[in-house]
Amino acid sequence: MALIKSISGIRGTIGGRQGEGLNPVDIARFASAYGMFIKSNAKTEDRVRVVVGRDARISGPLVSELVIQSLLATGVDVIDIDLASTPTTEIAVVAEKANGGIIITASHNPRHWNALKLLNDKGEFLNAEEGQEVLRIADSGEMIFADVDNVGHRYKNTTYNLRHIEQVLALNLVDREAIAKADFTVAIDAVNSVGGVIVPQLLRALGVNNIIEINCTADGNFAHNPEPIPENLTEIADVVRDSKADVGFVVDPDVDRLAIVMENGEMFVEEYTLVAVADYVLSATPGSTVSNLSSSRALRDVTNAYGCTYTAAAVGEVNVVKTMRDTNAIIGGEGNGGVIYPEAHCGRDALVGIALFLSLLAKSGKSVSQLKAGYPQYEIVKDKITLSENLNVDAILEAVKADYKSEKITDIDGVKIDFEDSWVHLRKSNTEPIIRIYAEAHTAERAKELVNEIRAVIDKVVNQ
Repeated sequence: MALIKSISGIRGTIGGRQGEGLNPVDIARFASAYGMFIKSNAKTEDRVRVVVGRDARISGPLVSELVIQSLLATGVDVIDIDLASTPTTEIAVVAEKANGGIIITASHNPRHWNALKLLNDKGEFLNAEEGQEVLRIADSGEMIFADVDNVGHRYKNTTYNLRHIEQVLALNLVDREAIAKADFTVAIDAVNSVGGVIVPQLLRALGVNNIIEINCTADGNFAHNPEPIPENLTEIADVVRDSKADVGFVVDPDVDRLAIVMENGEMFVEEYTLVAVADYVLSATPGSTVSNLSSSRALRDVTNAYGCTYTAAAVGEVNVVKTMRDTNAIIGGEGNGGVIYPEAHCGRDALVGIALFLSLLAKSGKSVSQLKAGYPQYEIVKDKITLSENLNVDAILEAVKADYKSEKITDIDGVKIDFEDSWVHLRKSNTEPIIRIYAEAHTAERAKELVNEIRAVIDKVVNQ
């Protein structure tokens, strides 16, 4: 069993002993602590309100009920929006003028995982300091529960999927007329989670009549590993190629990441989702851009081509959003297919990504593969090492910095080494008990060499 407490929320495998997994006792403890945190920080004389949404994981109803009842017990009112994506829940917090929100989803993790993602009153993730305060309250046992006359009230509102779609359609750069005129055939793989509900609805609202639905039954029985990376997407690749679809879209269980499949069945590559959408946005509204340290250089190159400024942020949506605010960025996100478009809201949103990408595709008159060929060509290799007791992460990071001290080093999040035509980034994951090693170069061979060089440094530290 695993339980991970980080900037990305409280995440764990369902079951196990208290403190060792995501079980009823720990779920109630963390949810109650969040309720206390929200109440203590609420700037209102009215009752405190929290939005709760969940993806379609099998454990979702159980975890959701525990979370909601725990919040009610602290005297917090709950707006229960039931099955909803992460970006839908974020939008609902703002629309409801709520004091916060909890999204029950473990994102790309397998079916036996679930998590509590914690939001503030802007519908954005708590920062590191705020998250630490929630954990402190949970560990201290300082929760104070309401008496019988002050228990919170529960309100059900299942309109937010439609409202989310309406908000996407209202974006200035979403061209429904051009999309409908293009008469696209679009395949969608939603890994049998909530994307199977909302993405086909979005496509129809955009004027797409030819939709091939793959794994769109929202029952939580993931048809494949839910992380939208090439090795998990062979089914949709075959379907797109064999059906002669114009494009395929893949979303993760909570619909904040978007991967694209080209008309020939090959991957557009998750890193290029943001690059393509940013290219479209910059062509109409020039401005600065942001992505995290582990994202492709292609976004920097495209941004510079428009005479605009690119900035790198630490990994994690909250860090990217902060940097976007600091630089007044008009588009940003993460190389895992996470598009953040502030005109919609400041959170990763696959629906926004789909609508903007289809607008780009319709207006360009090109195929998806032709679009891809027009962008700077990089190959990124992603590797990971499972953490164990004999792995001293700090010692590893210091050893890497020492070995590459003559190169440009960024250490705001792990260690990133930038070379003239490539880079490598080593960091501890926020969501899994692993060390991630990402490398990018103009060829996959060079990127693999960089990963192997870092692995050699790690082996040297471990064997000392």
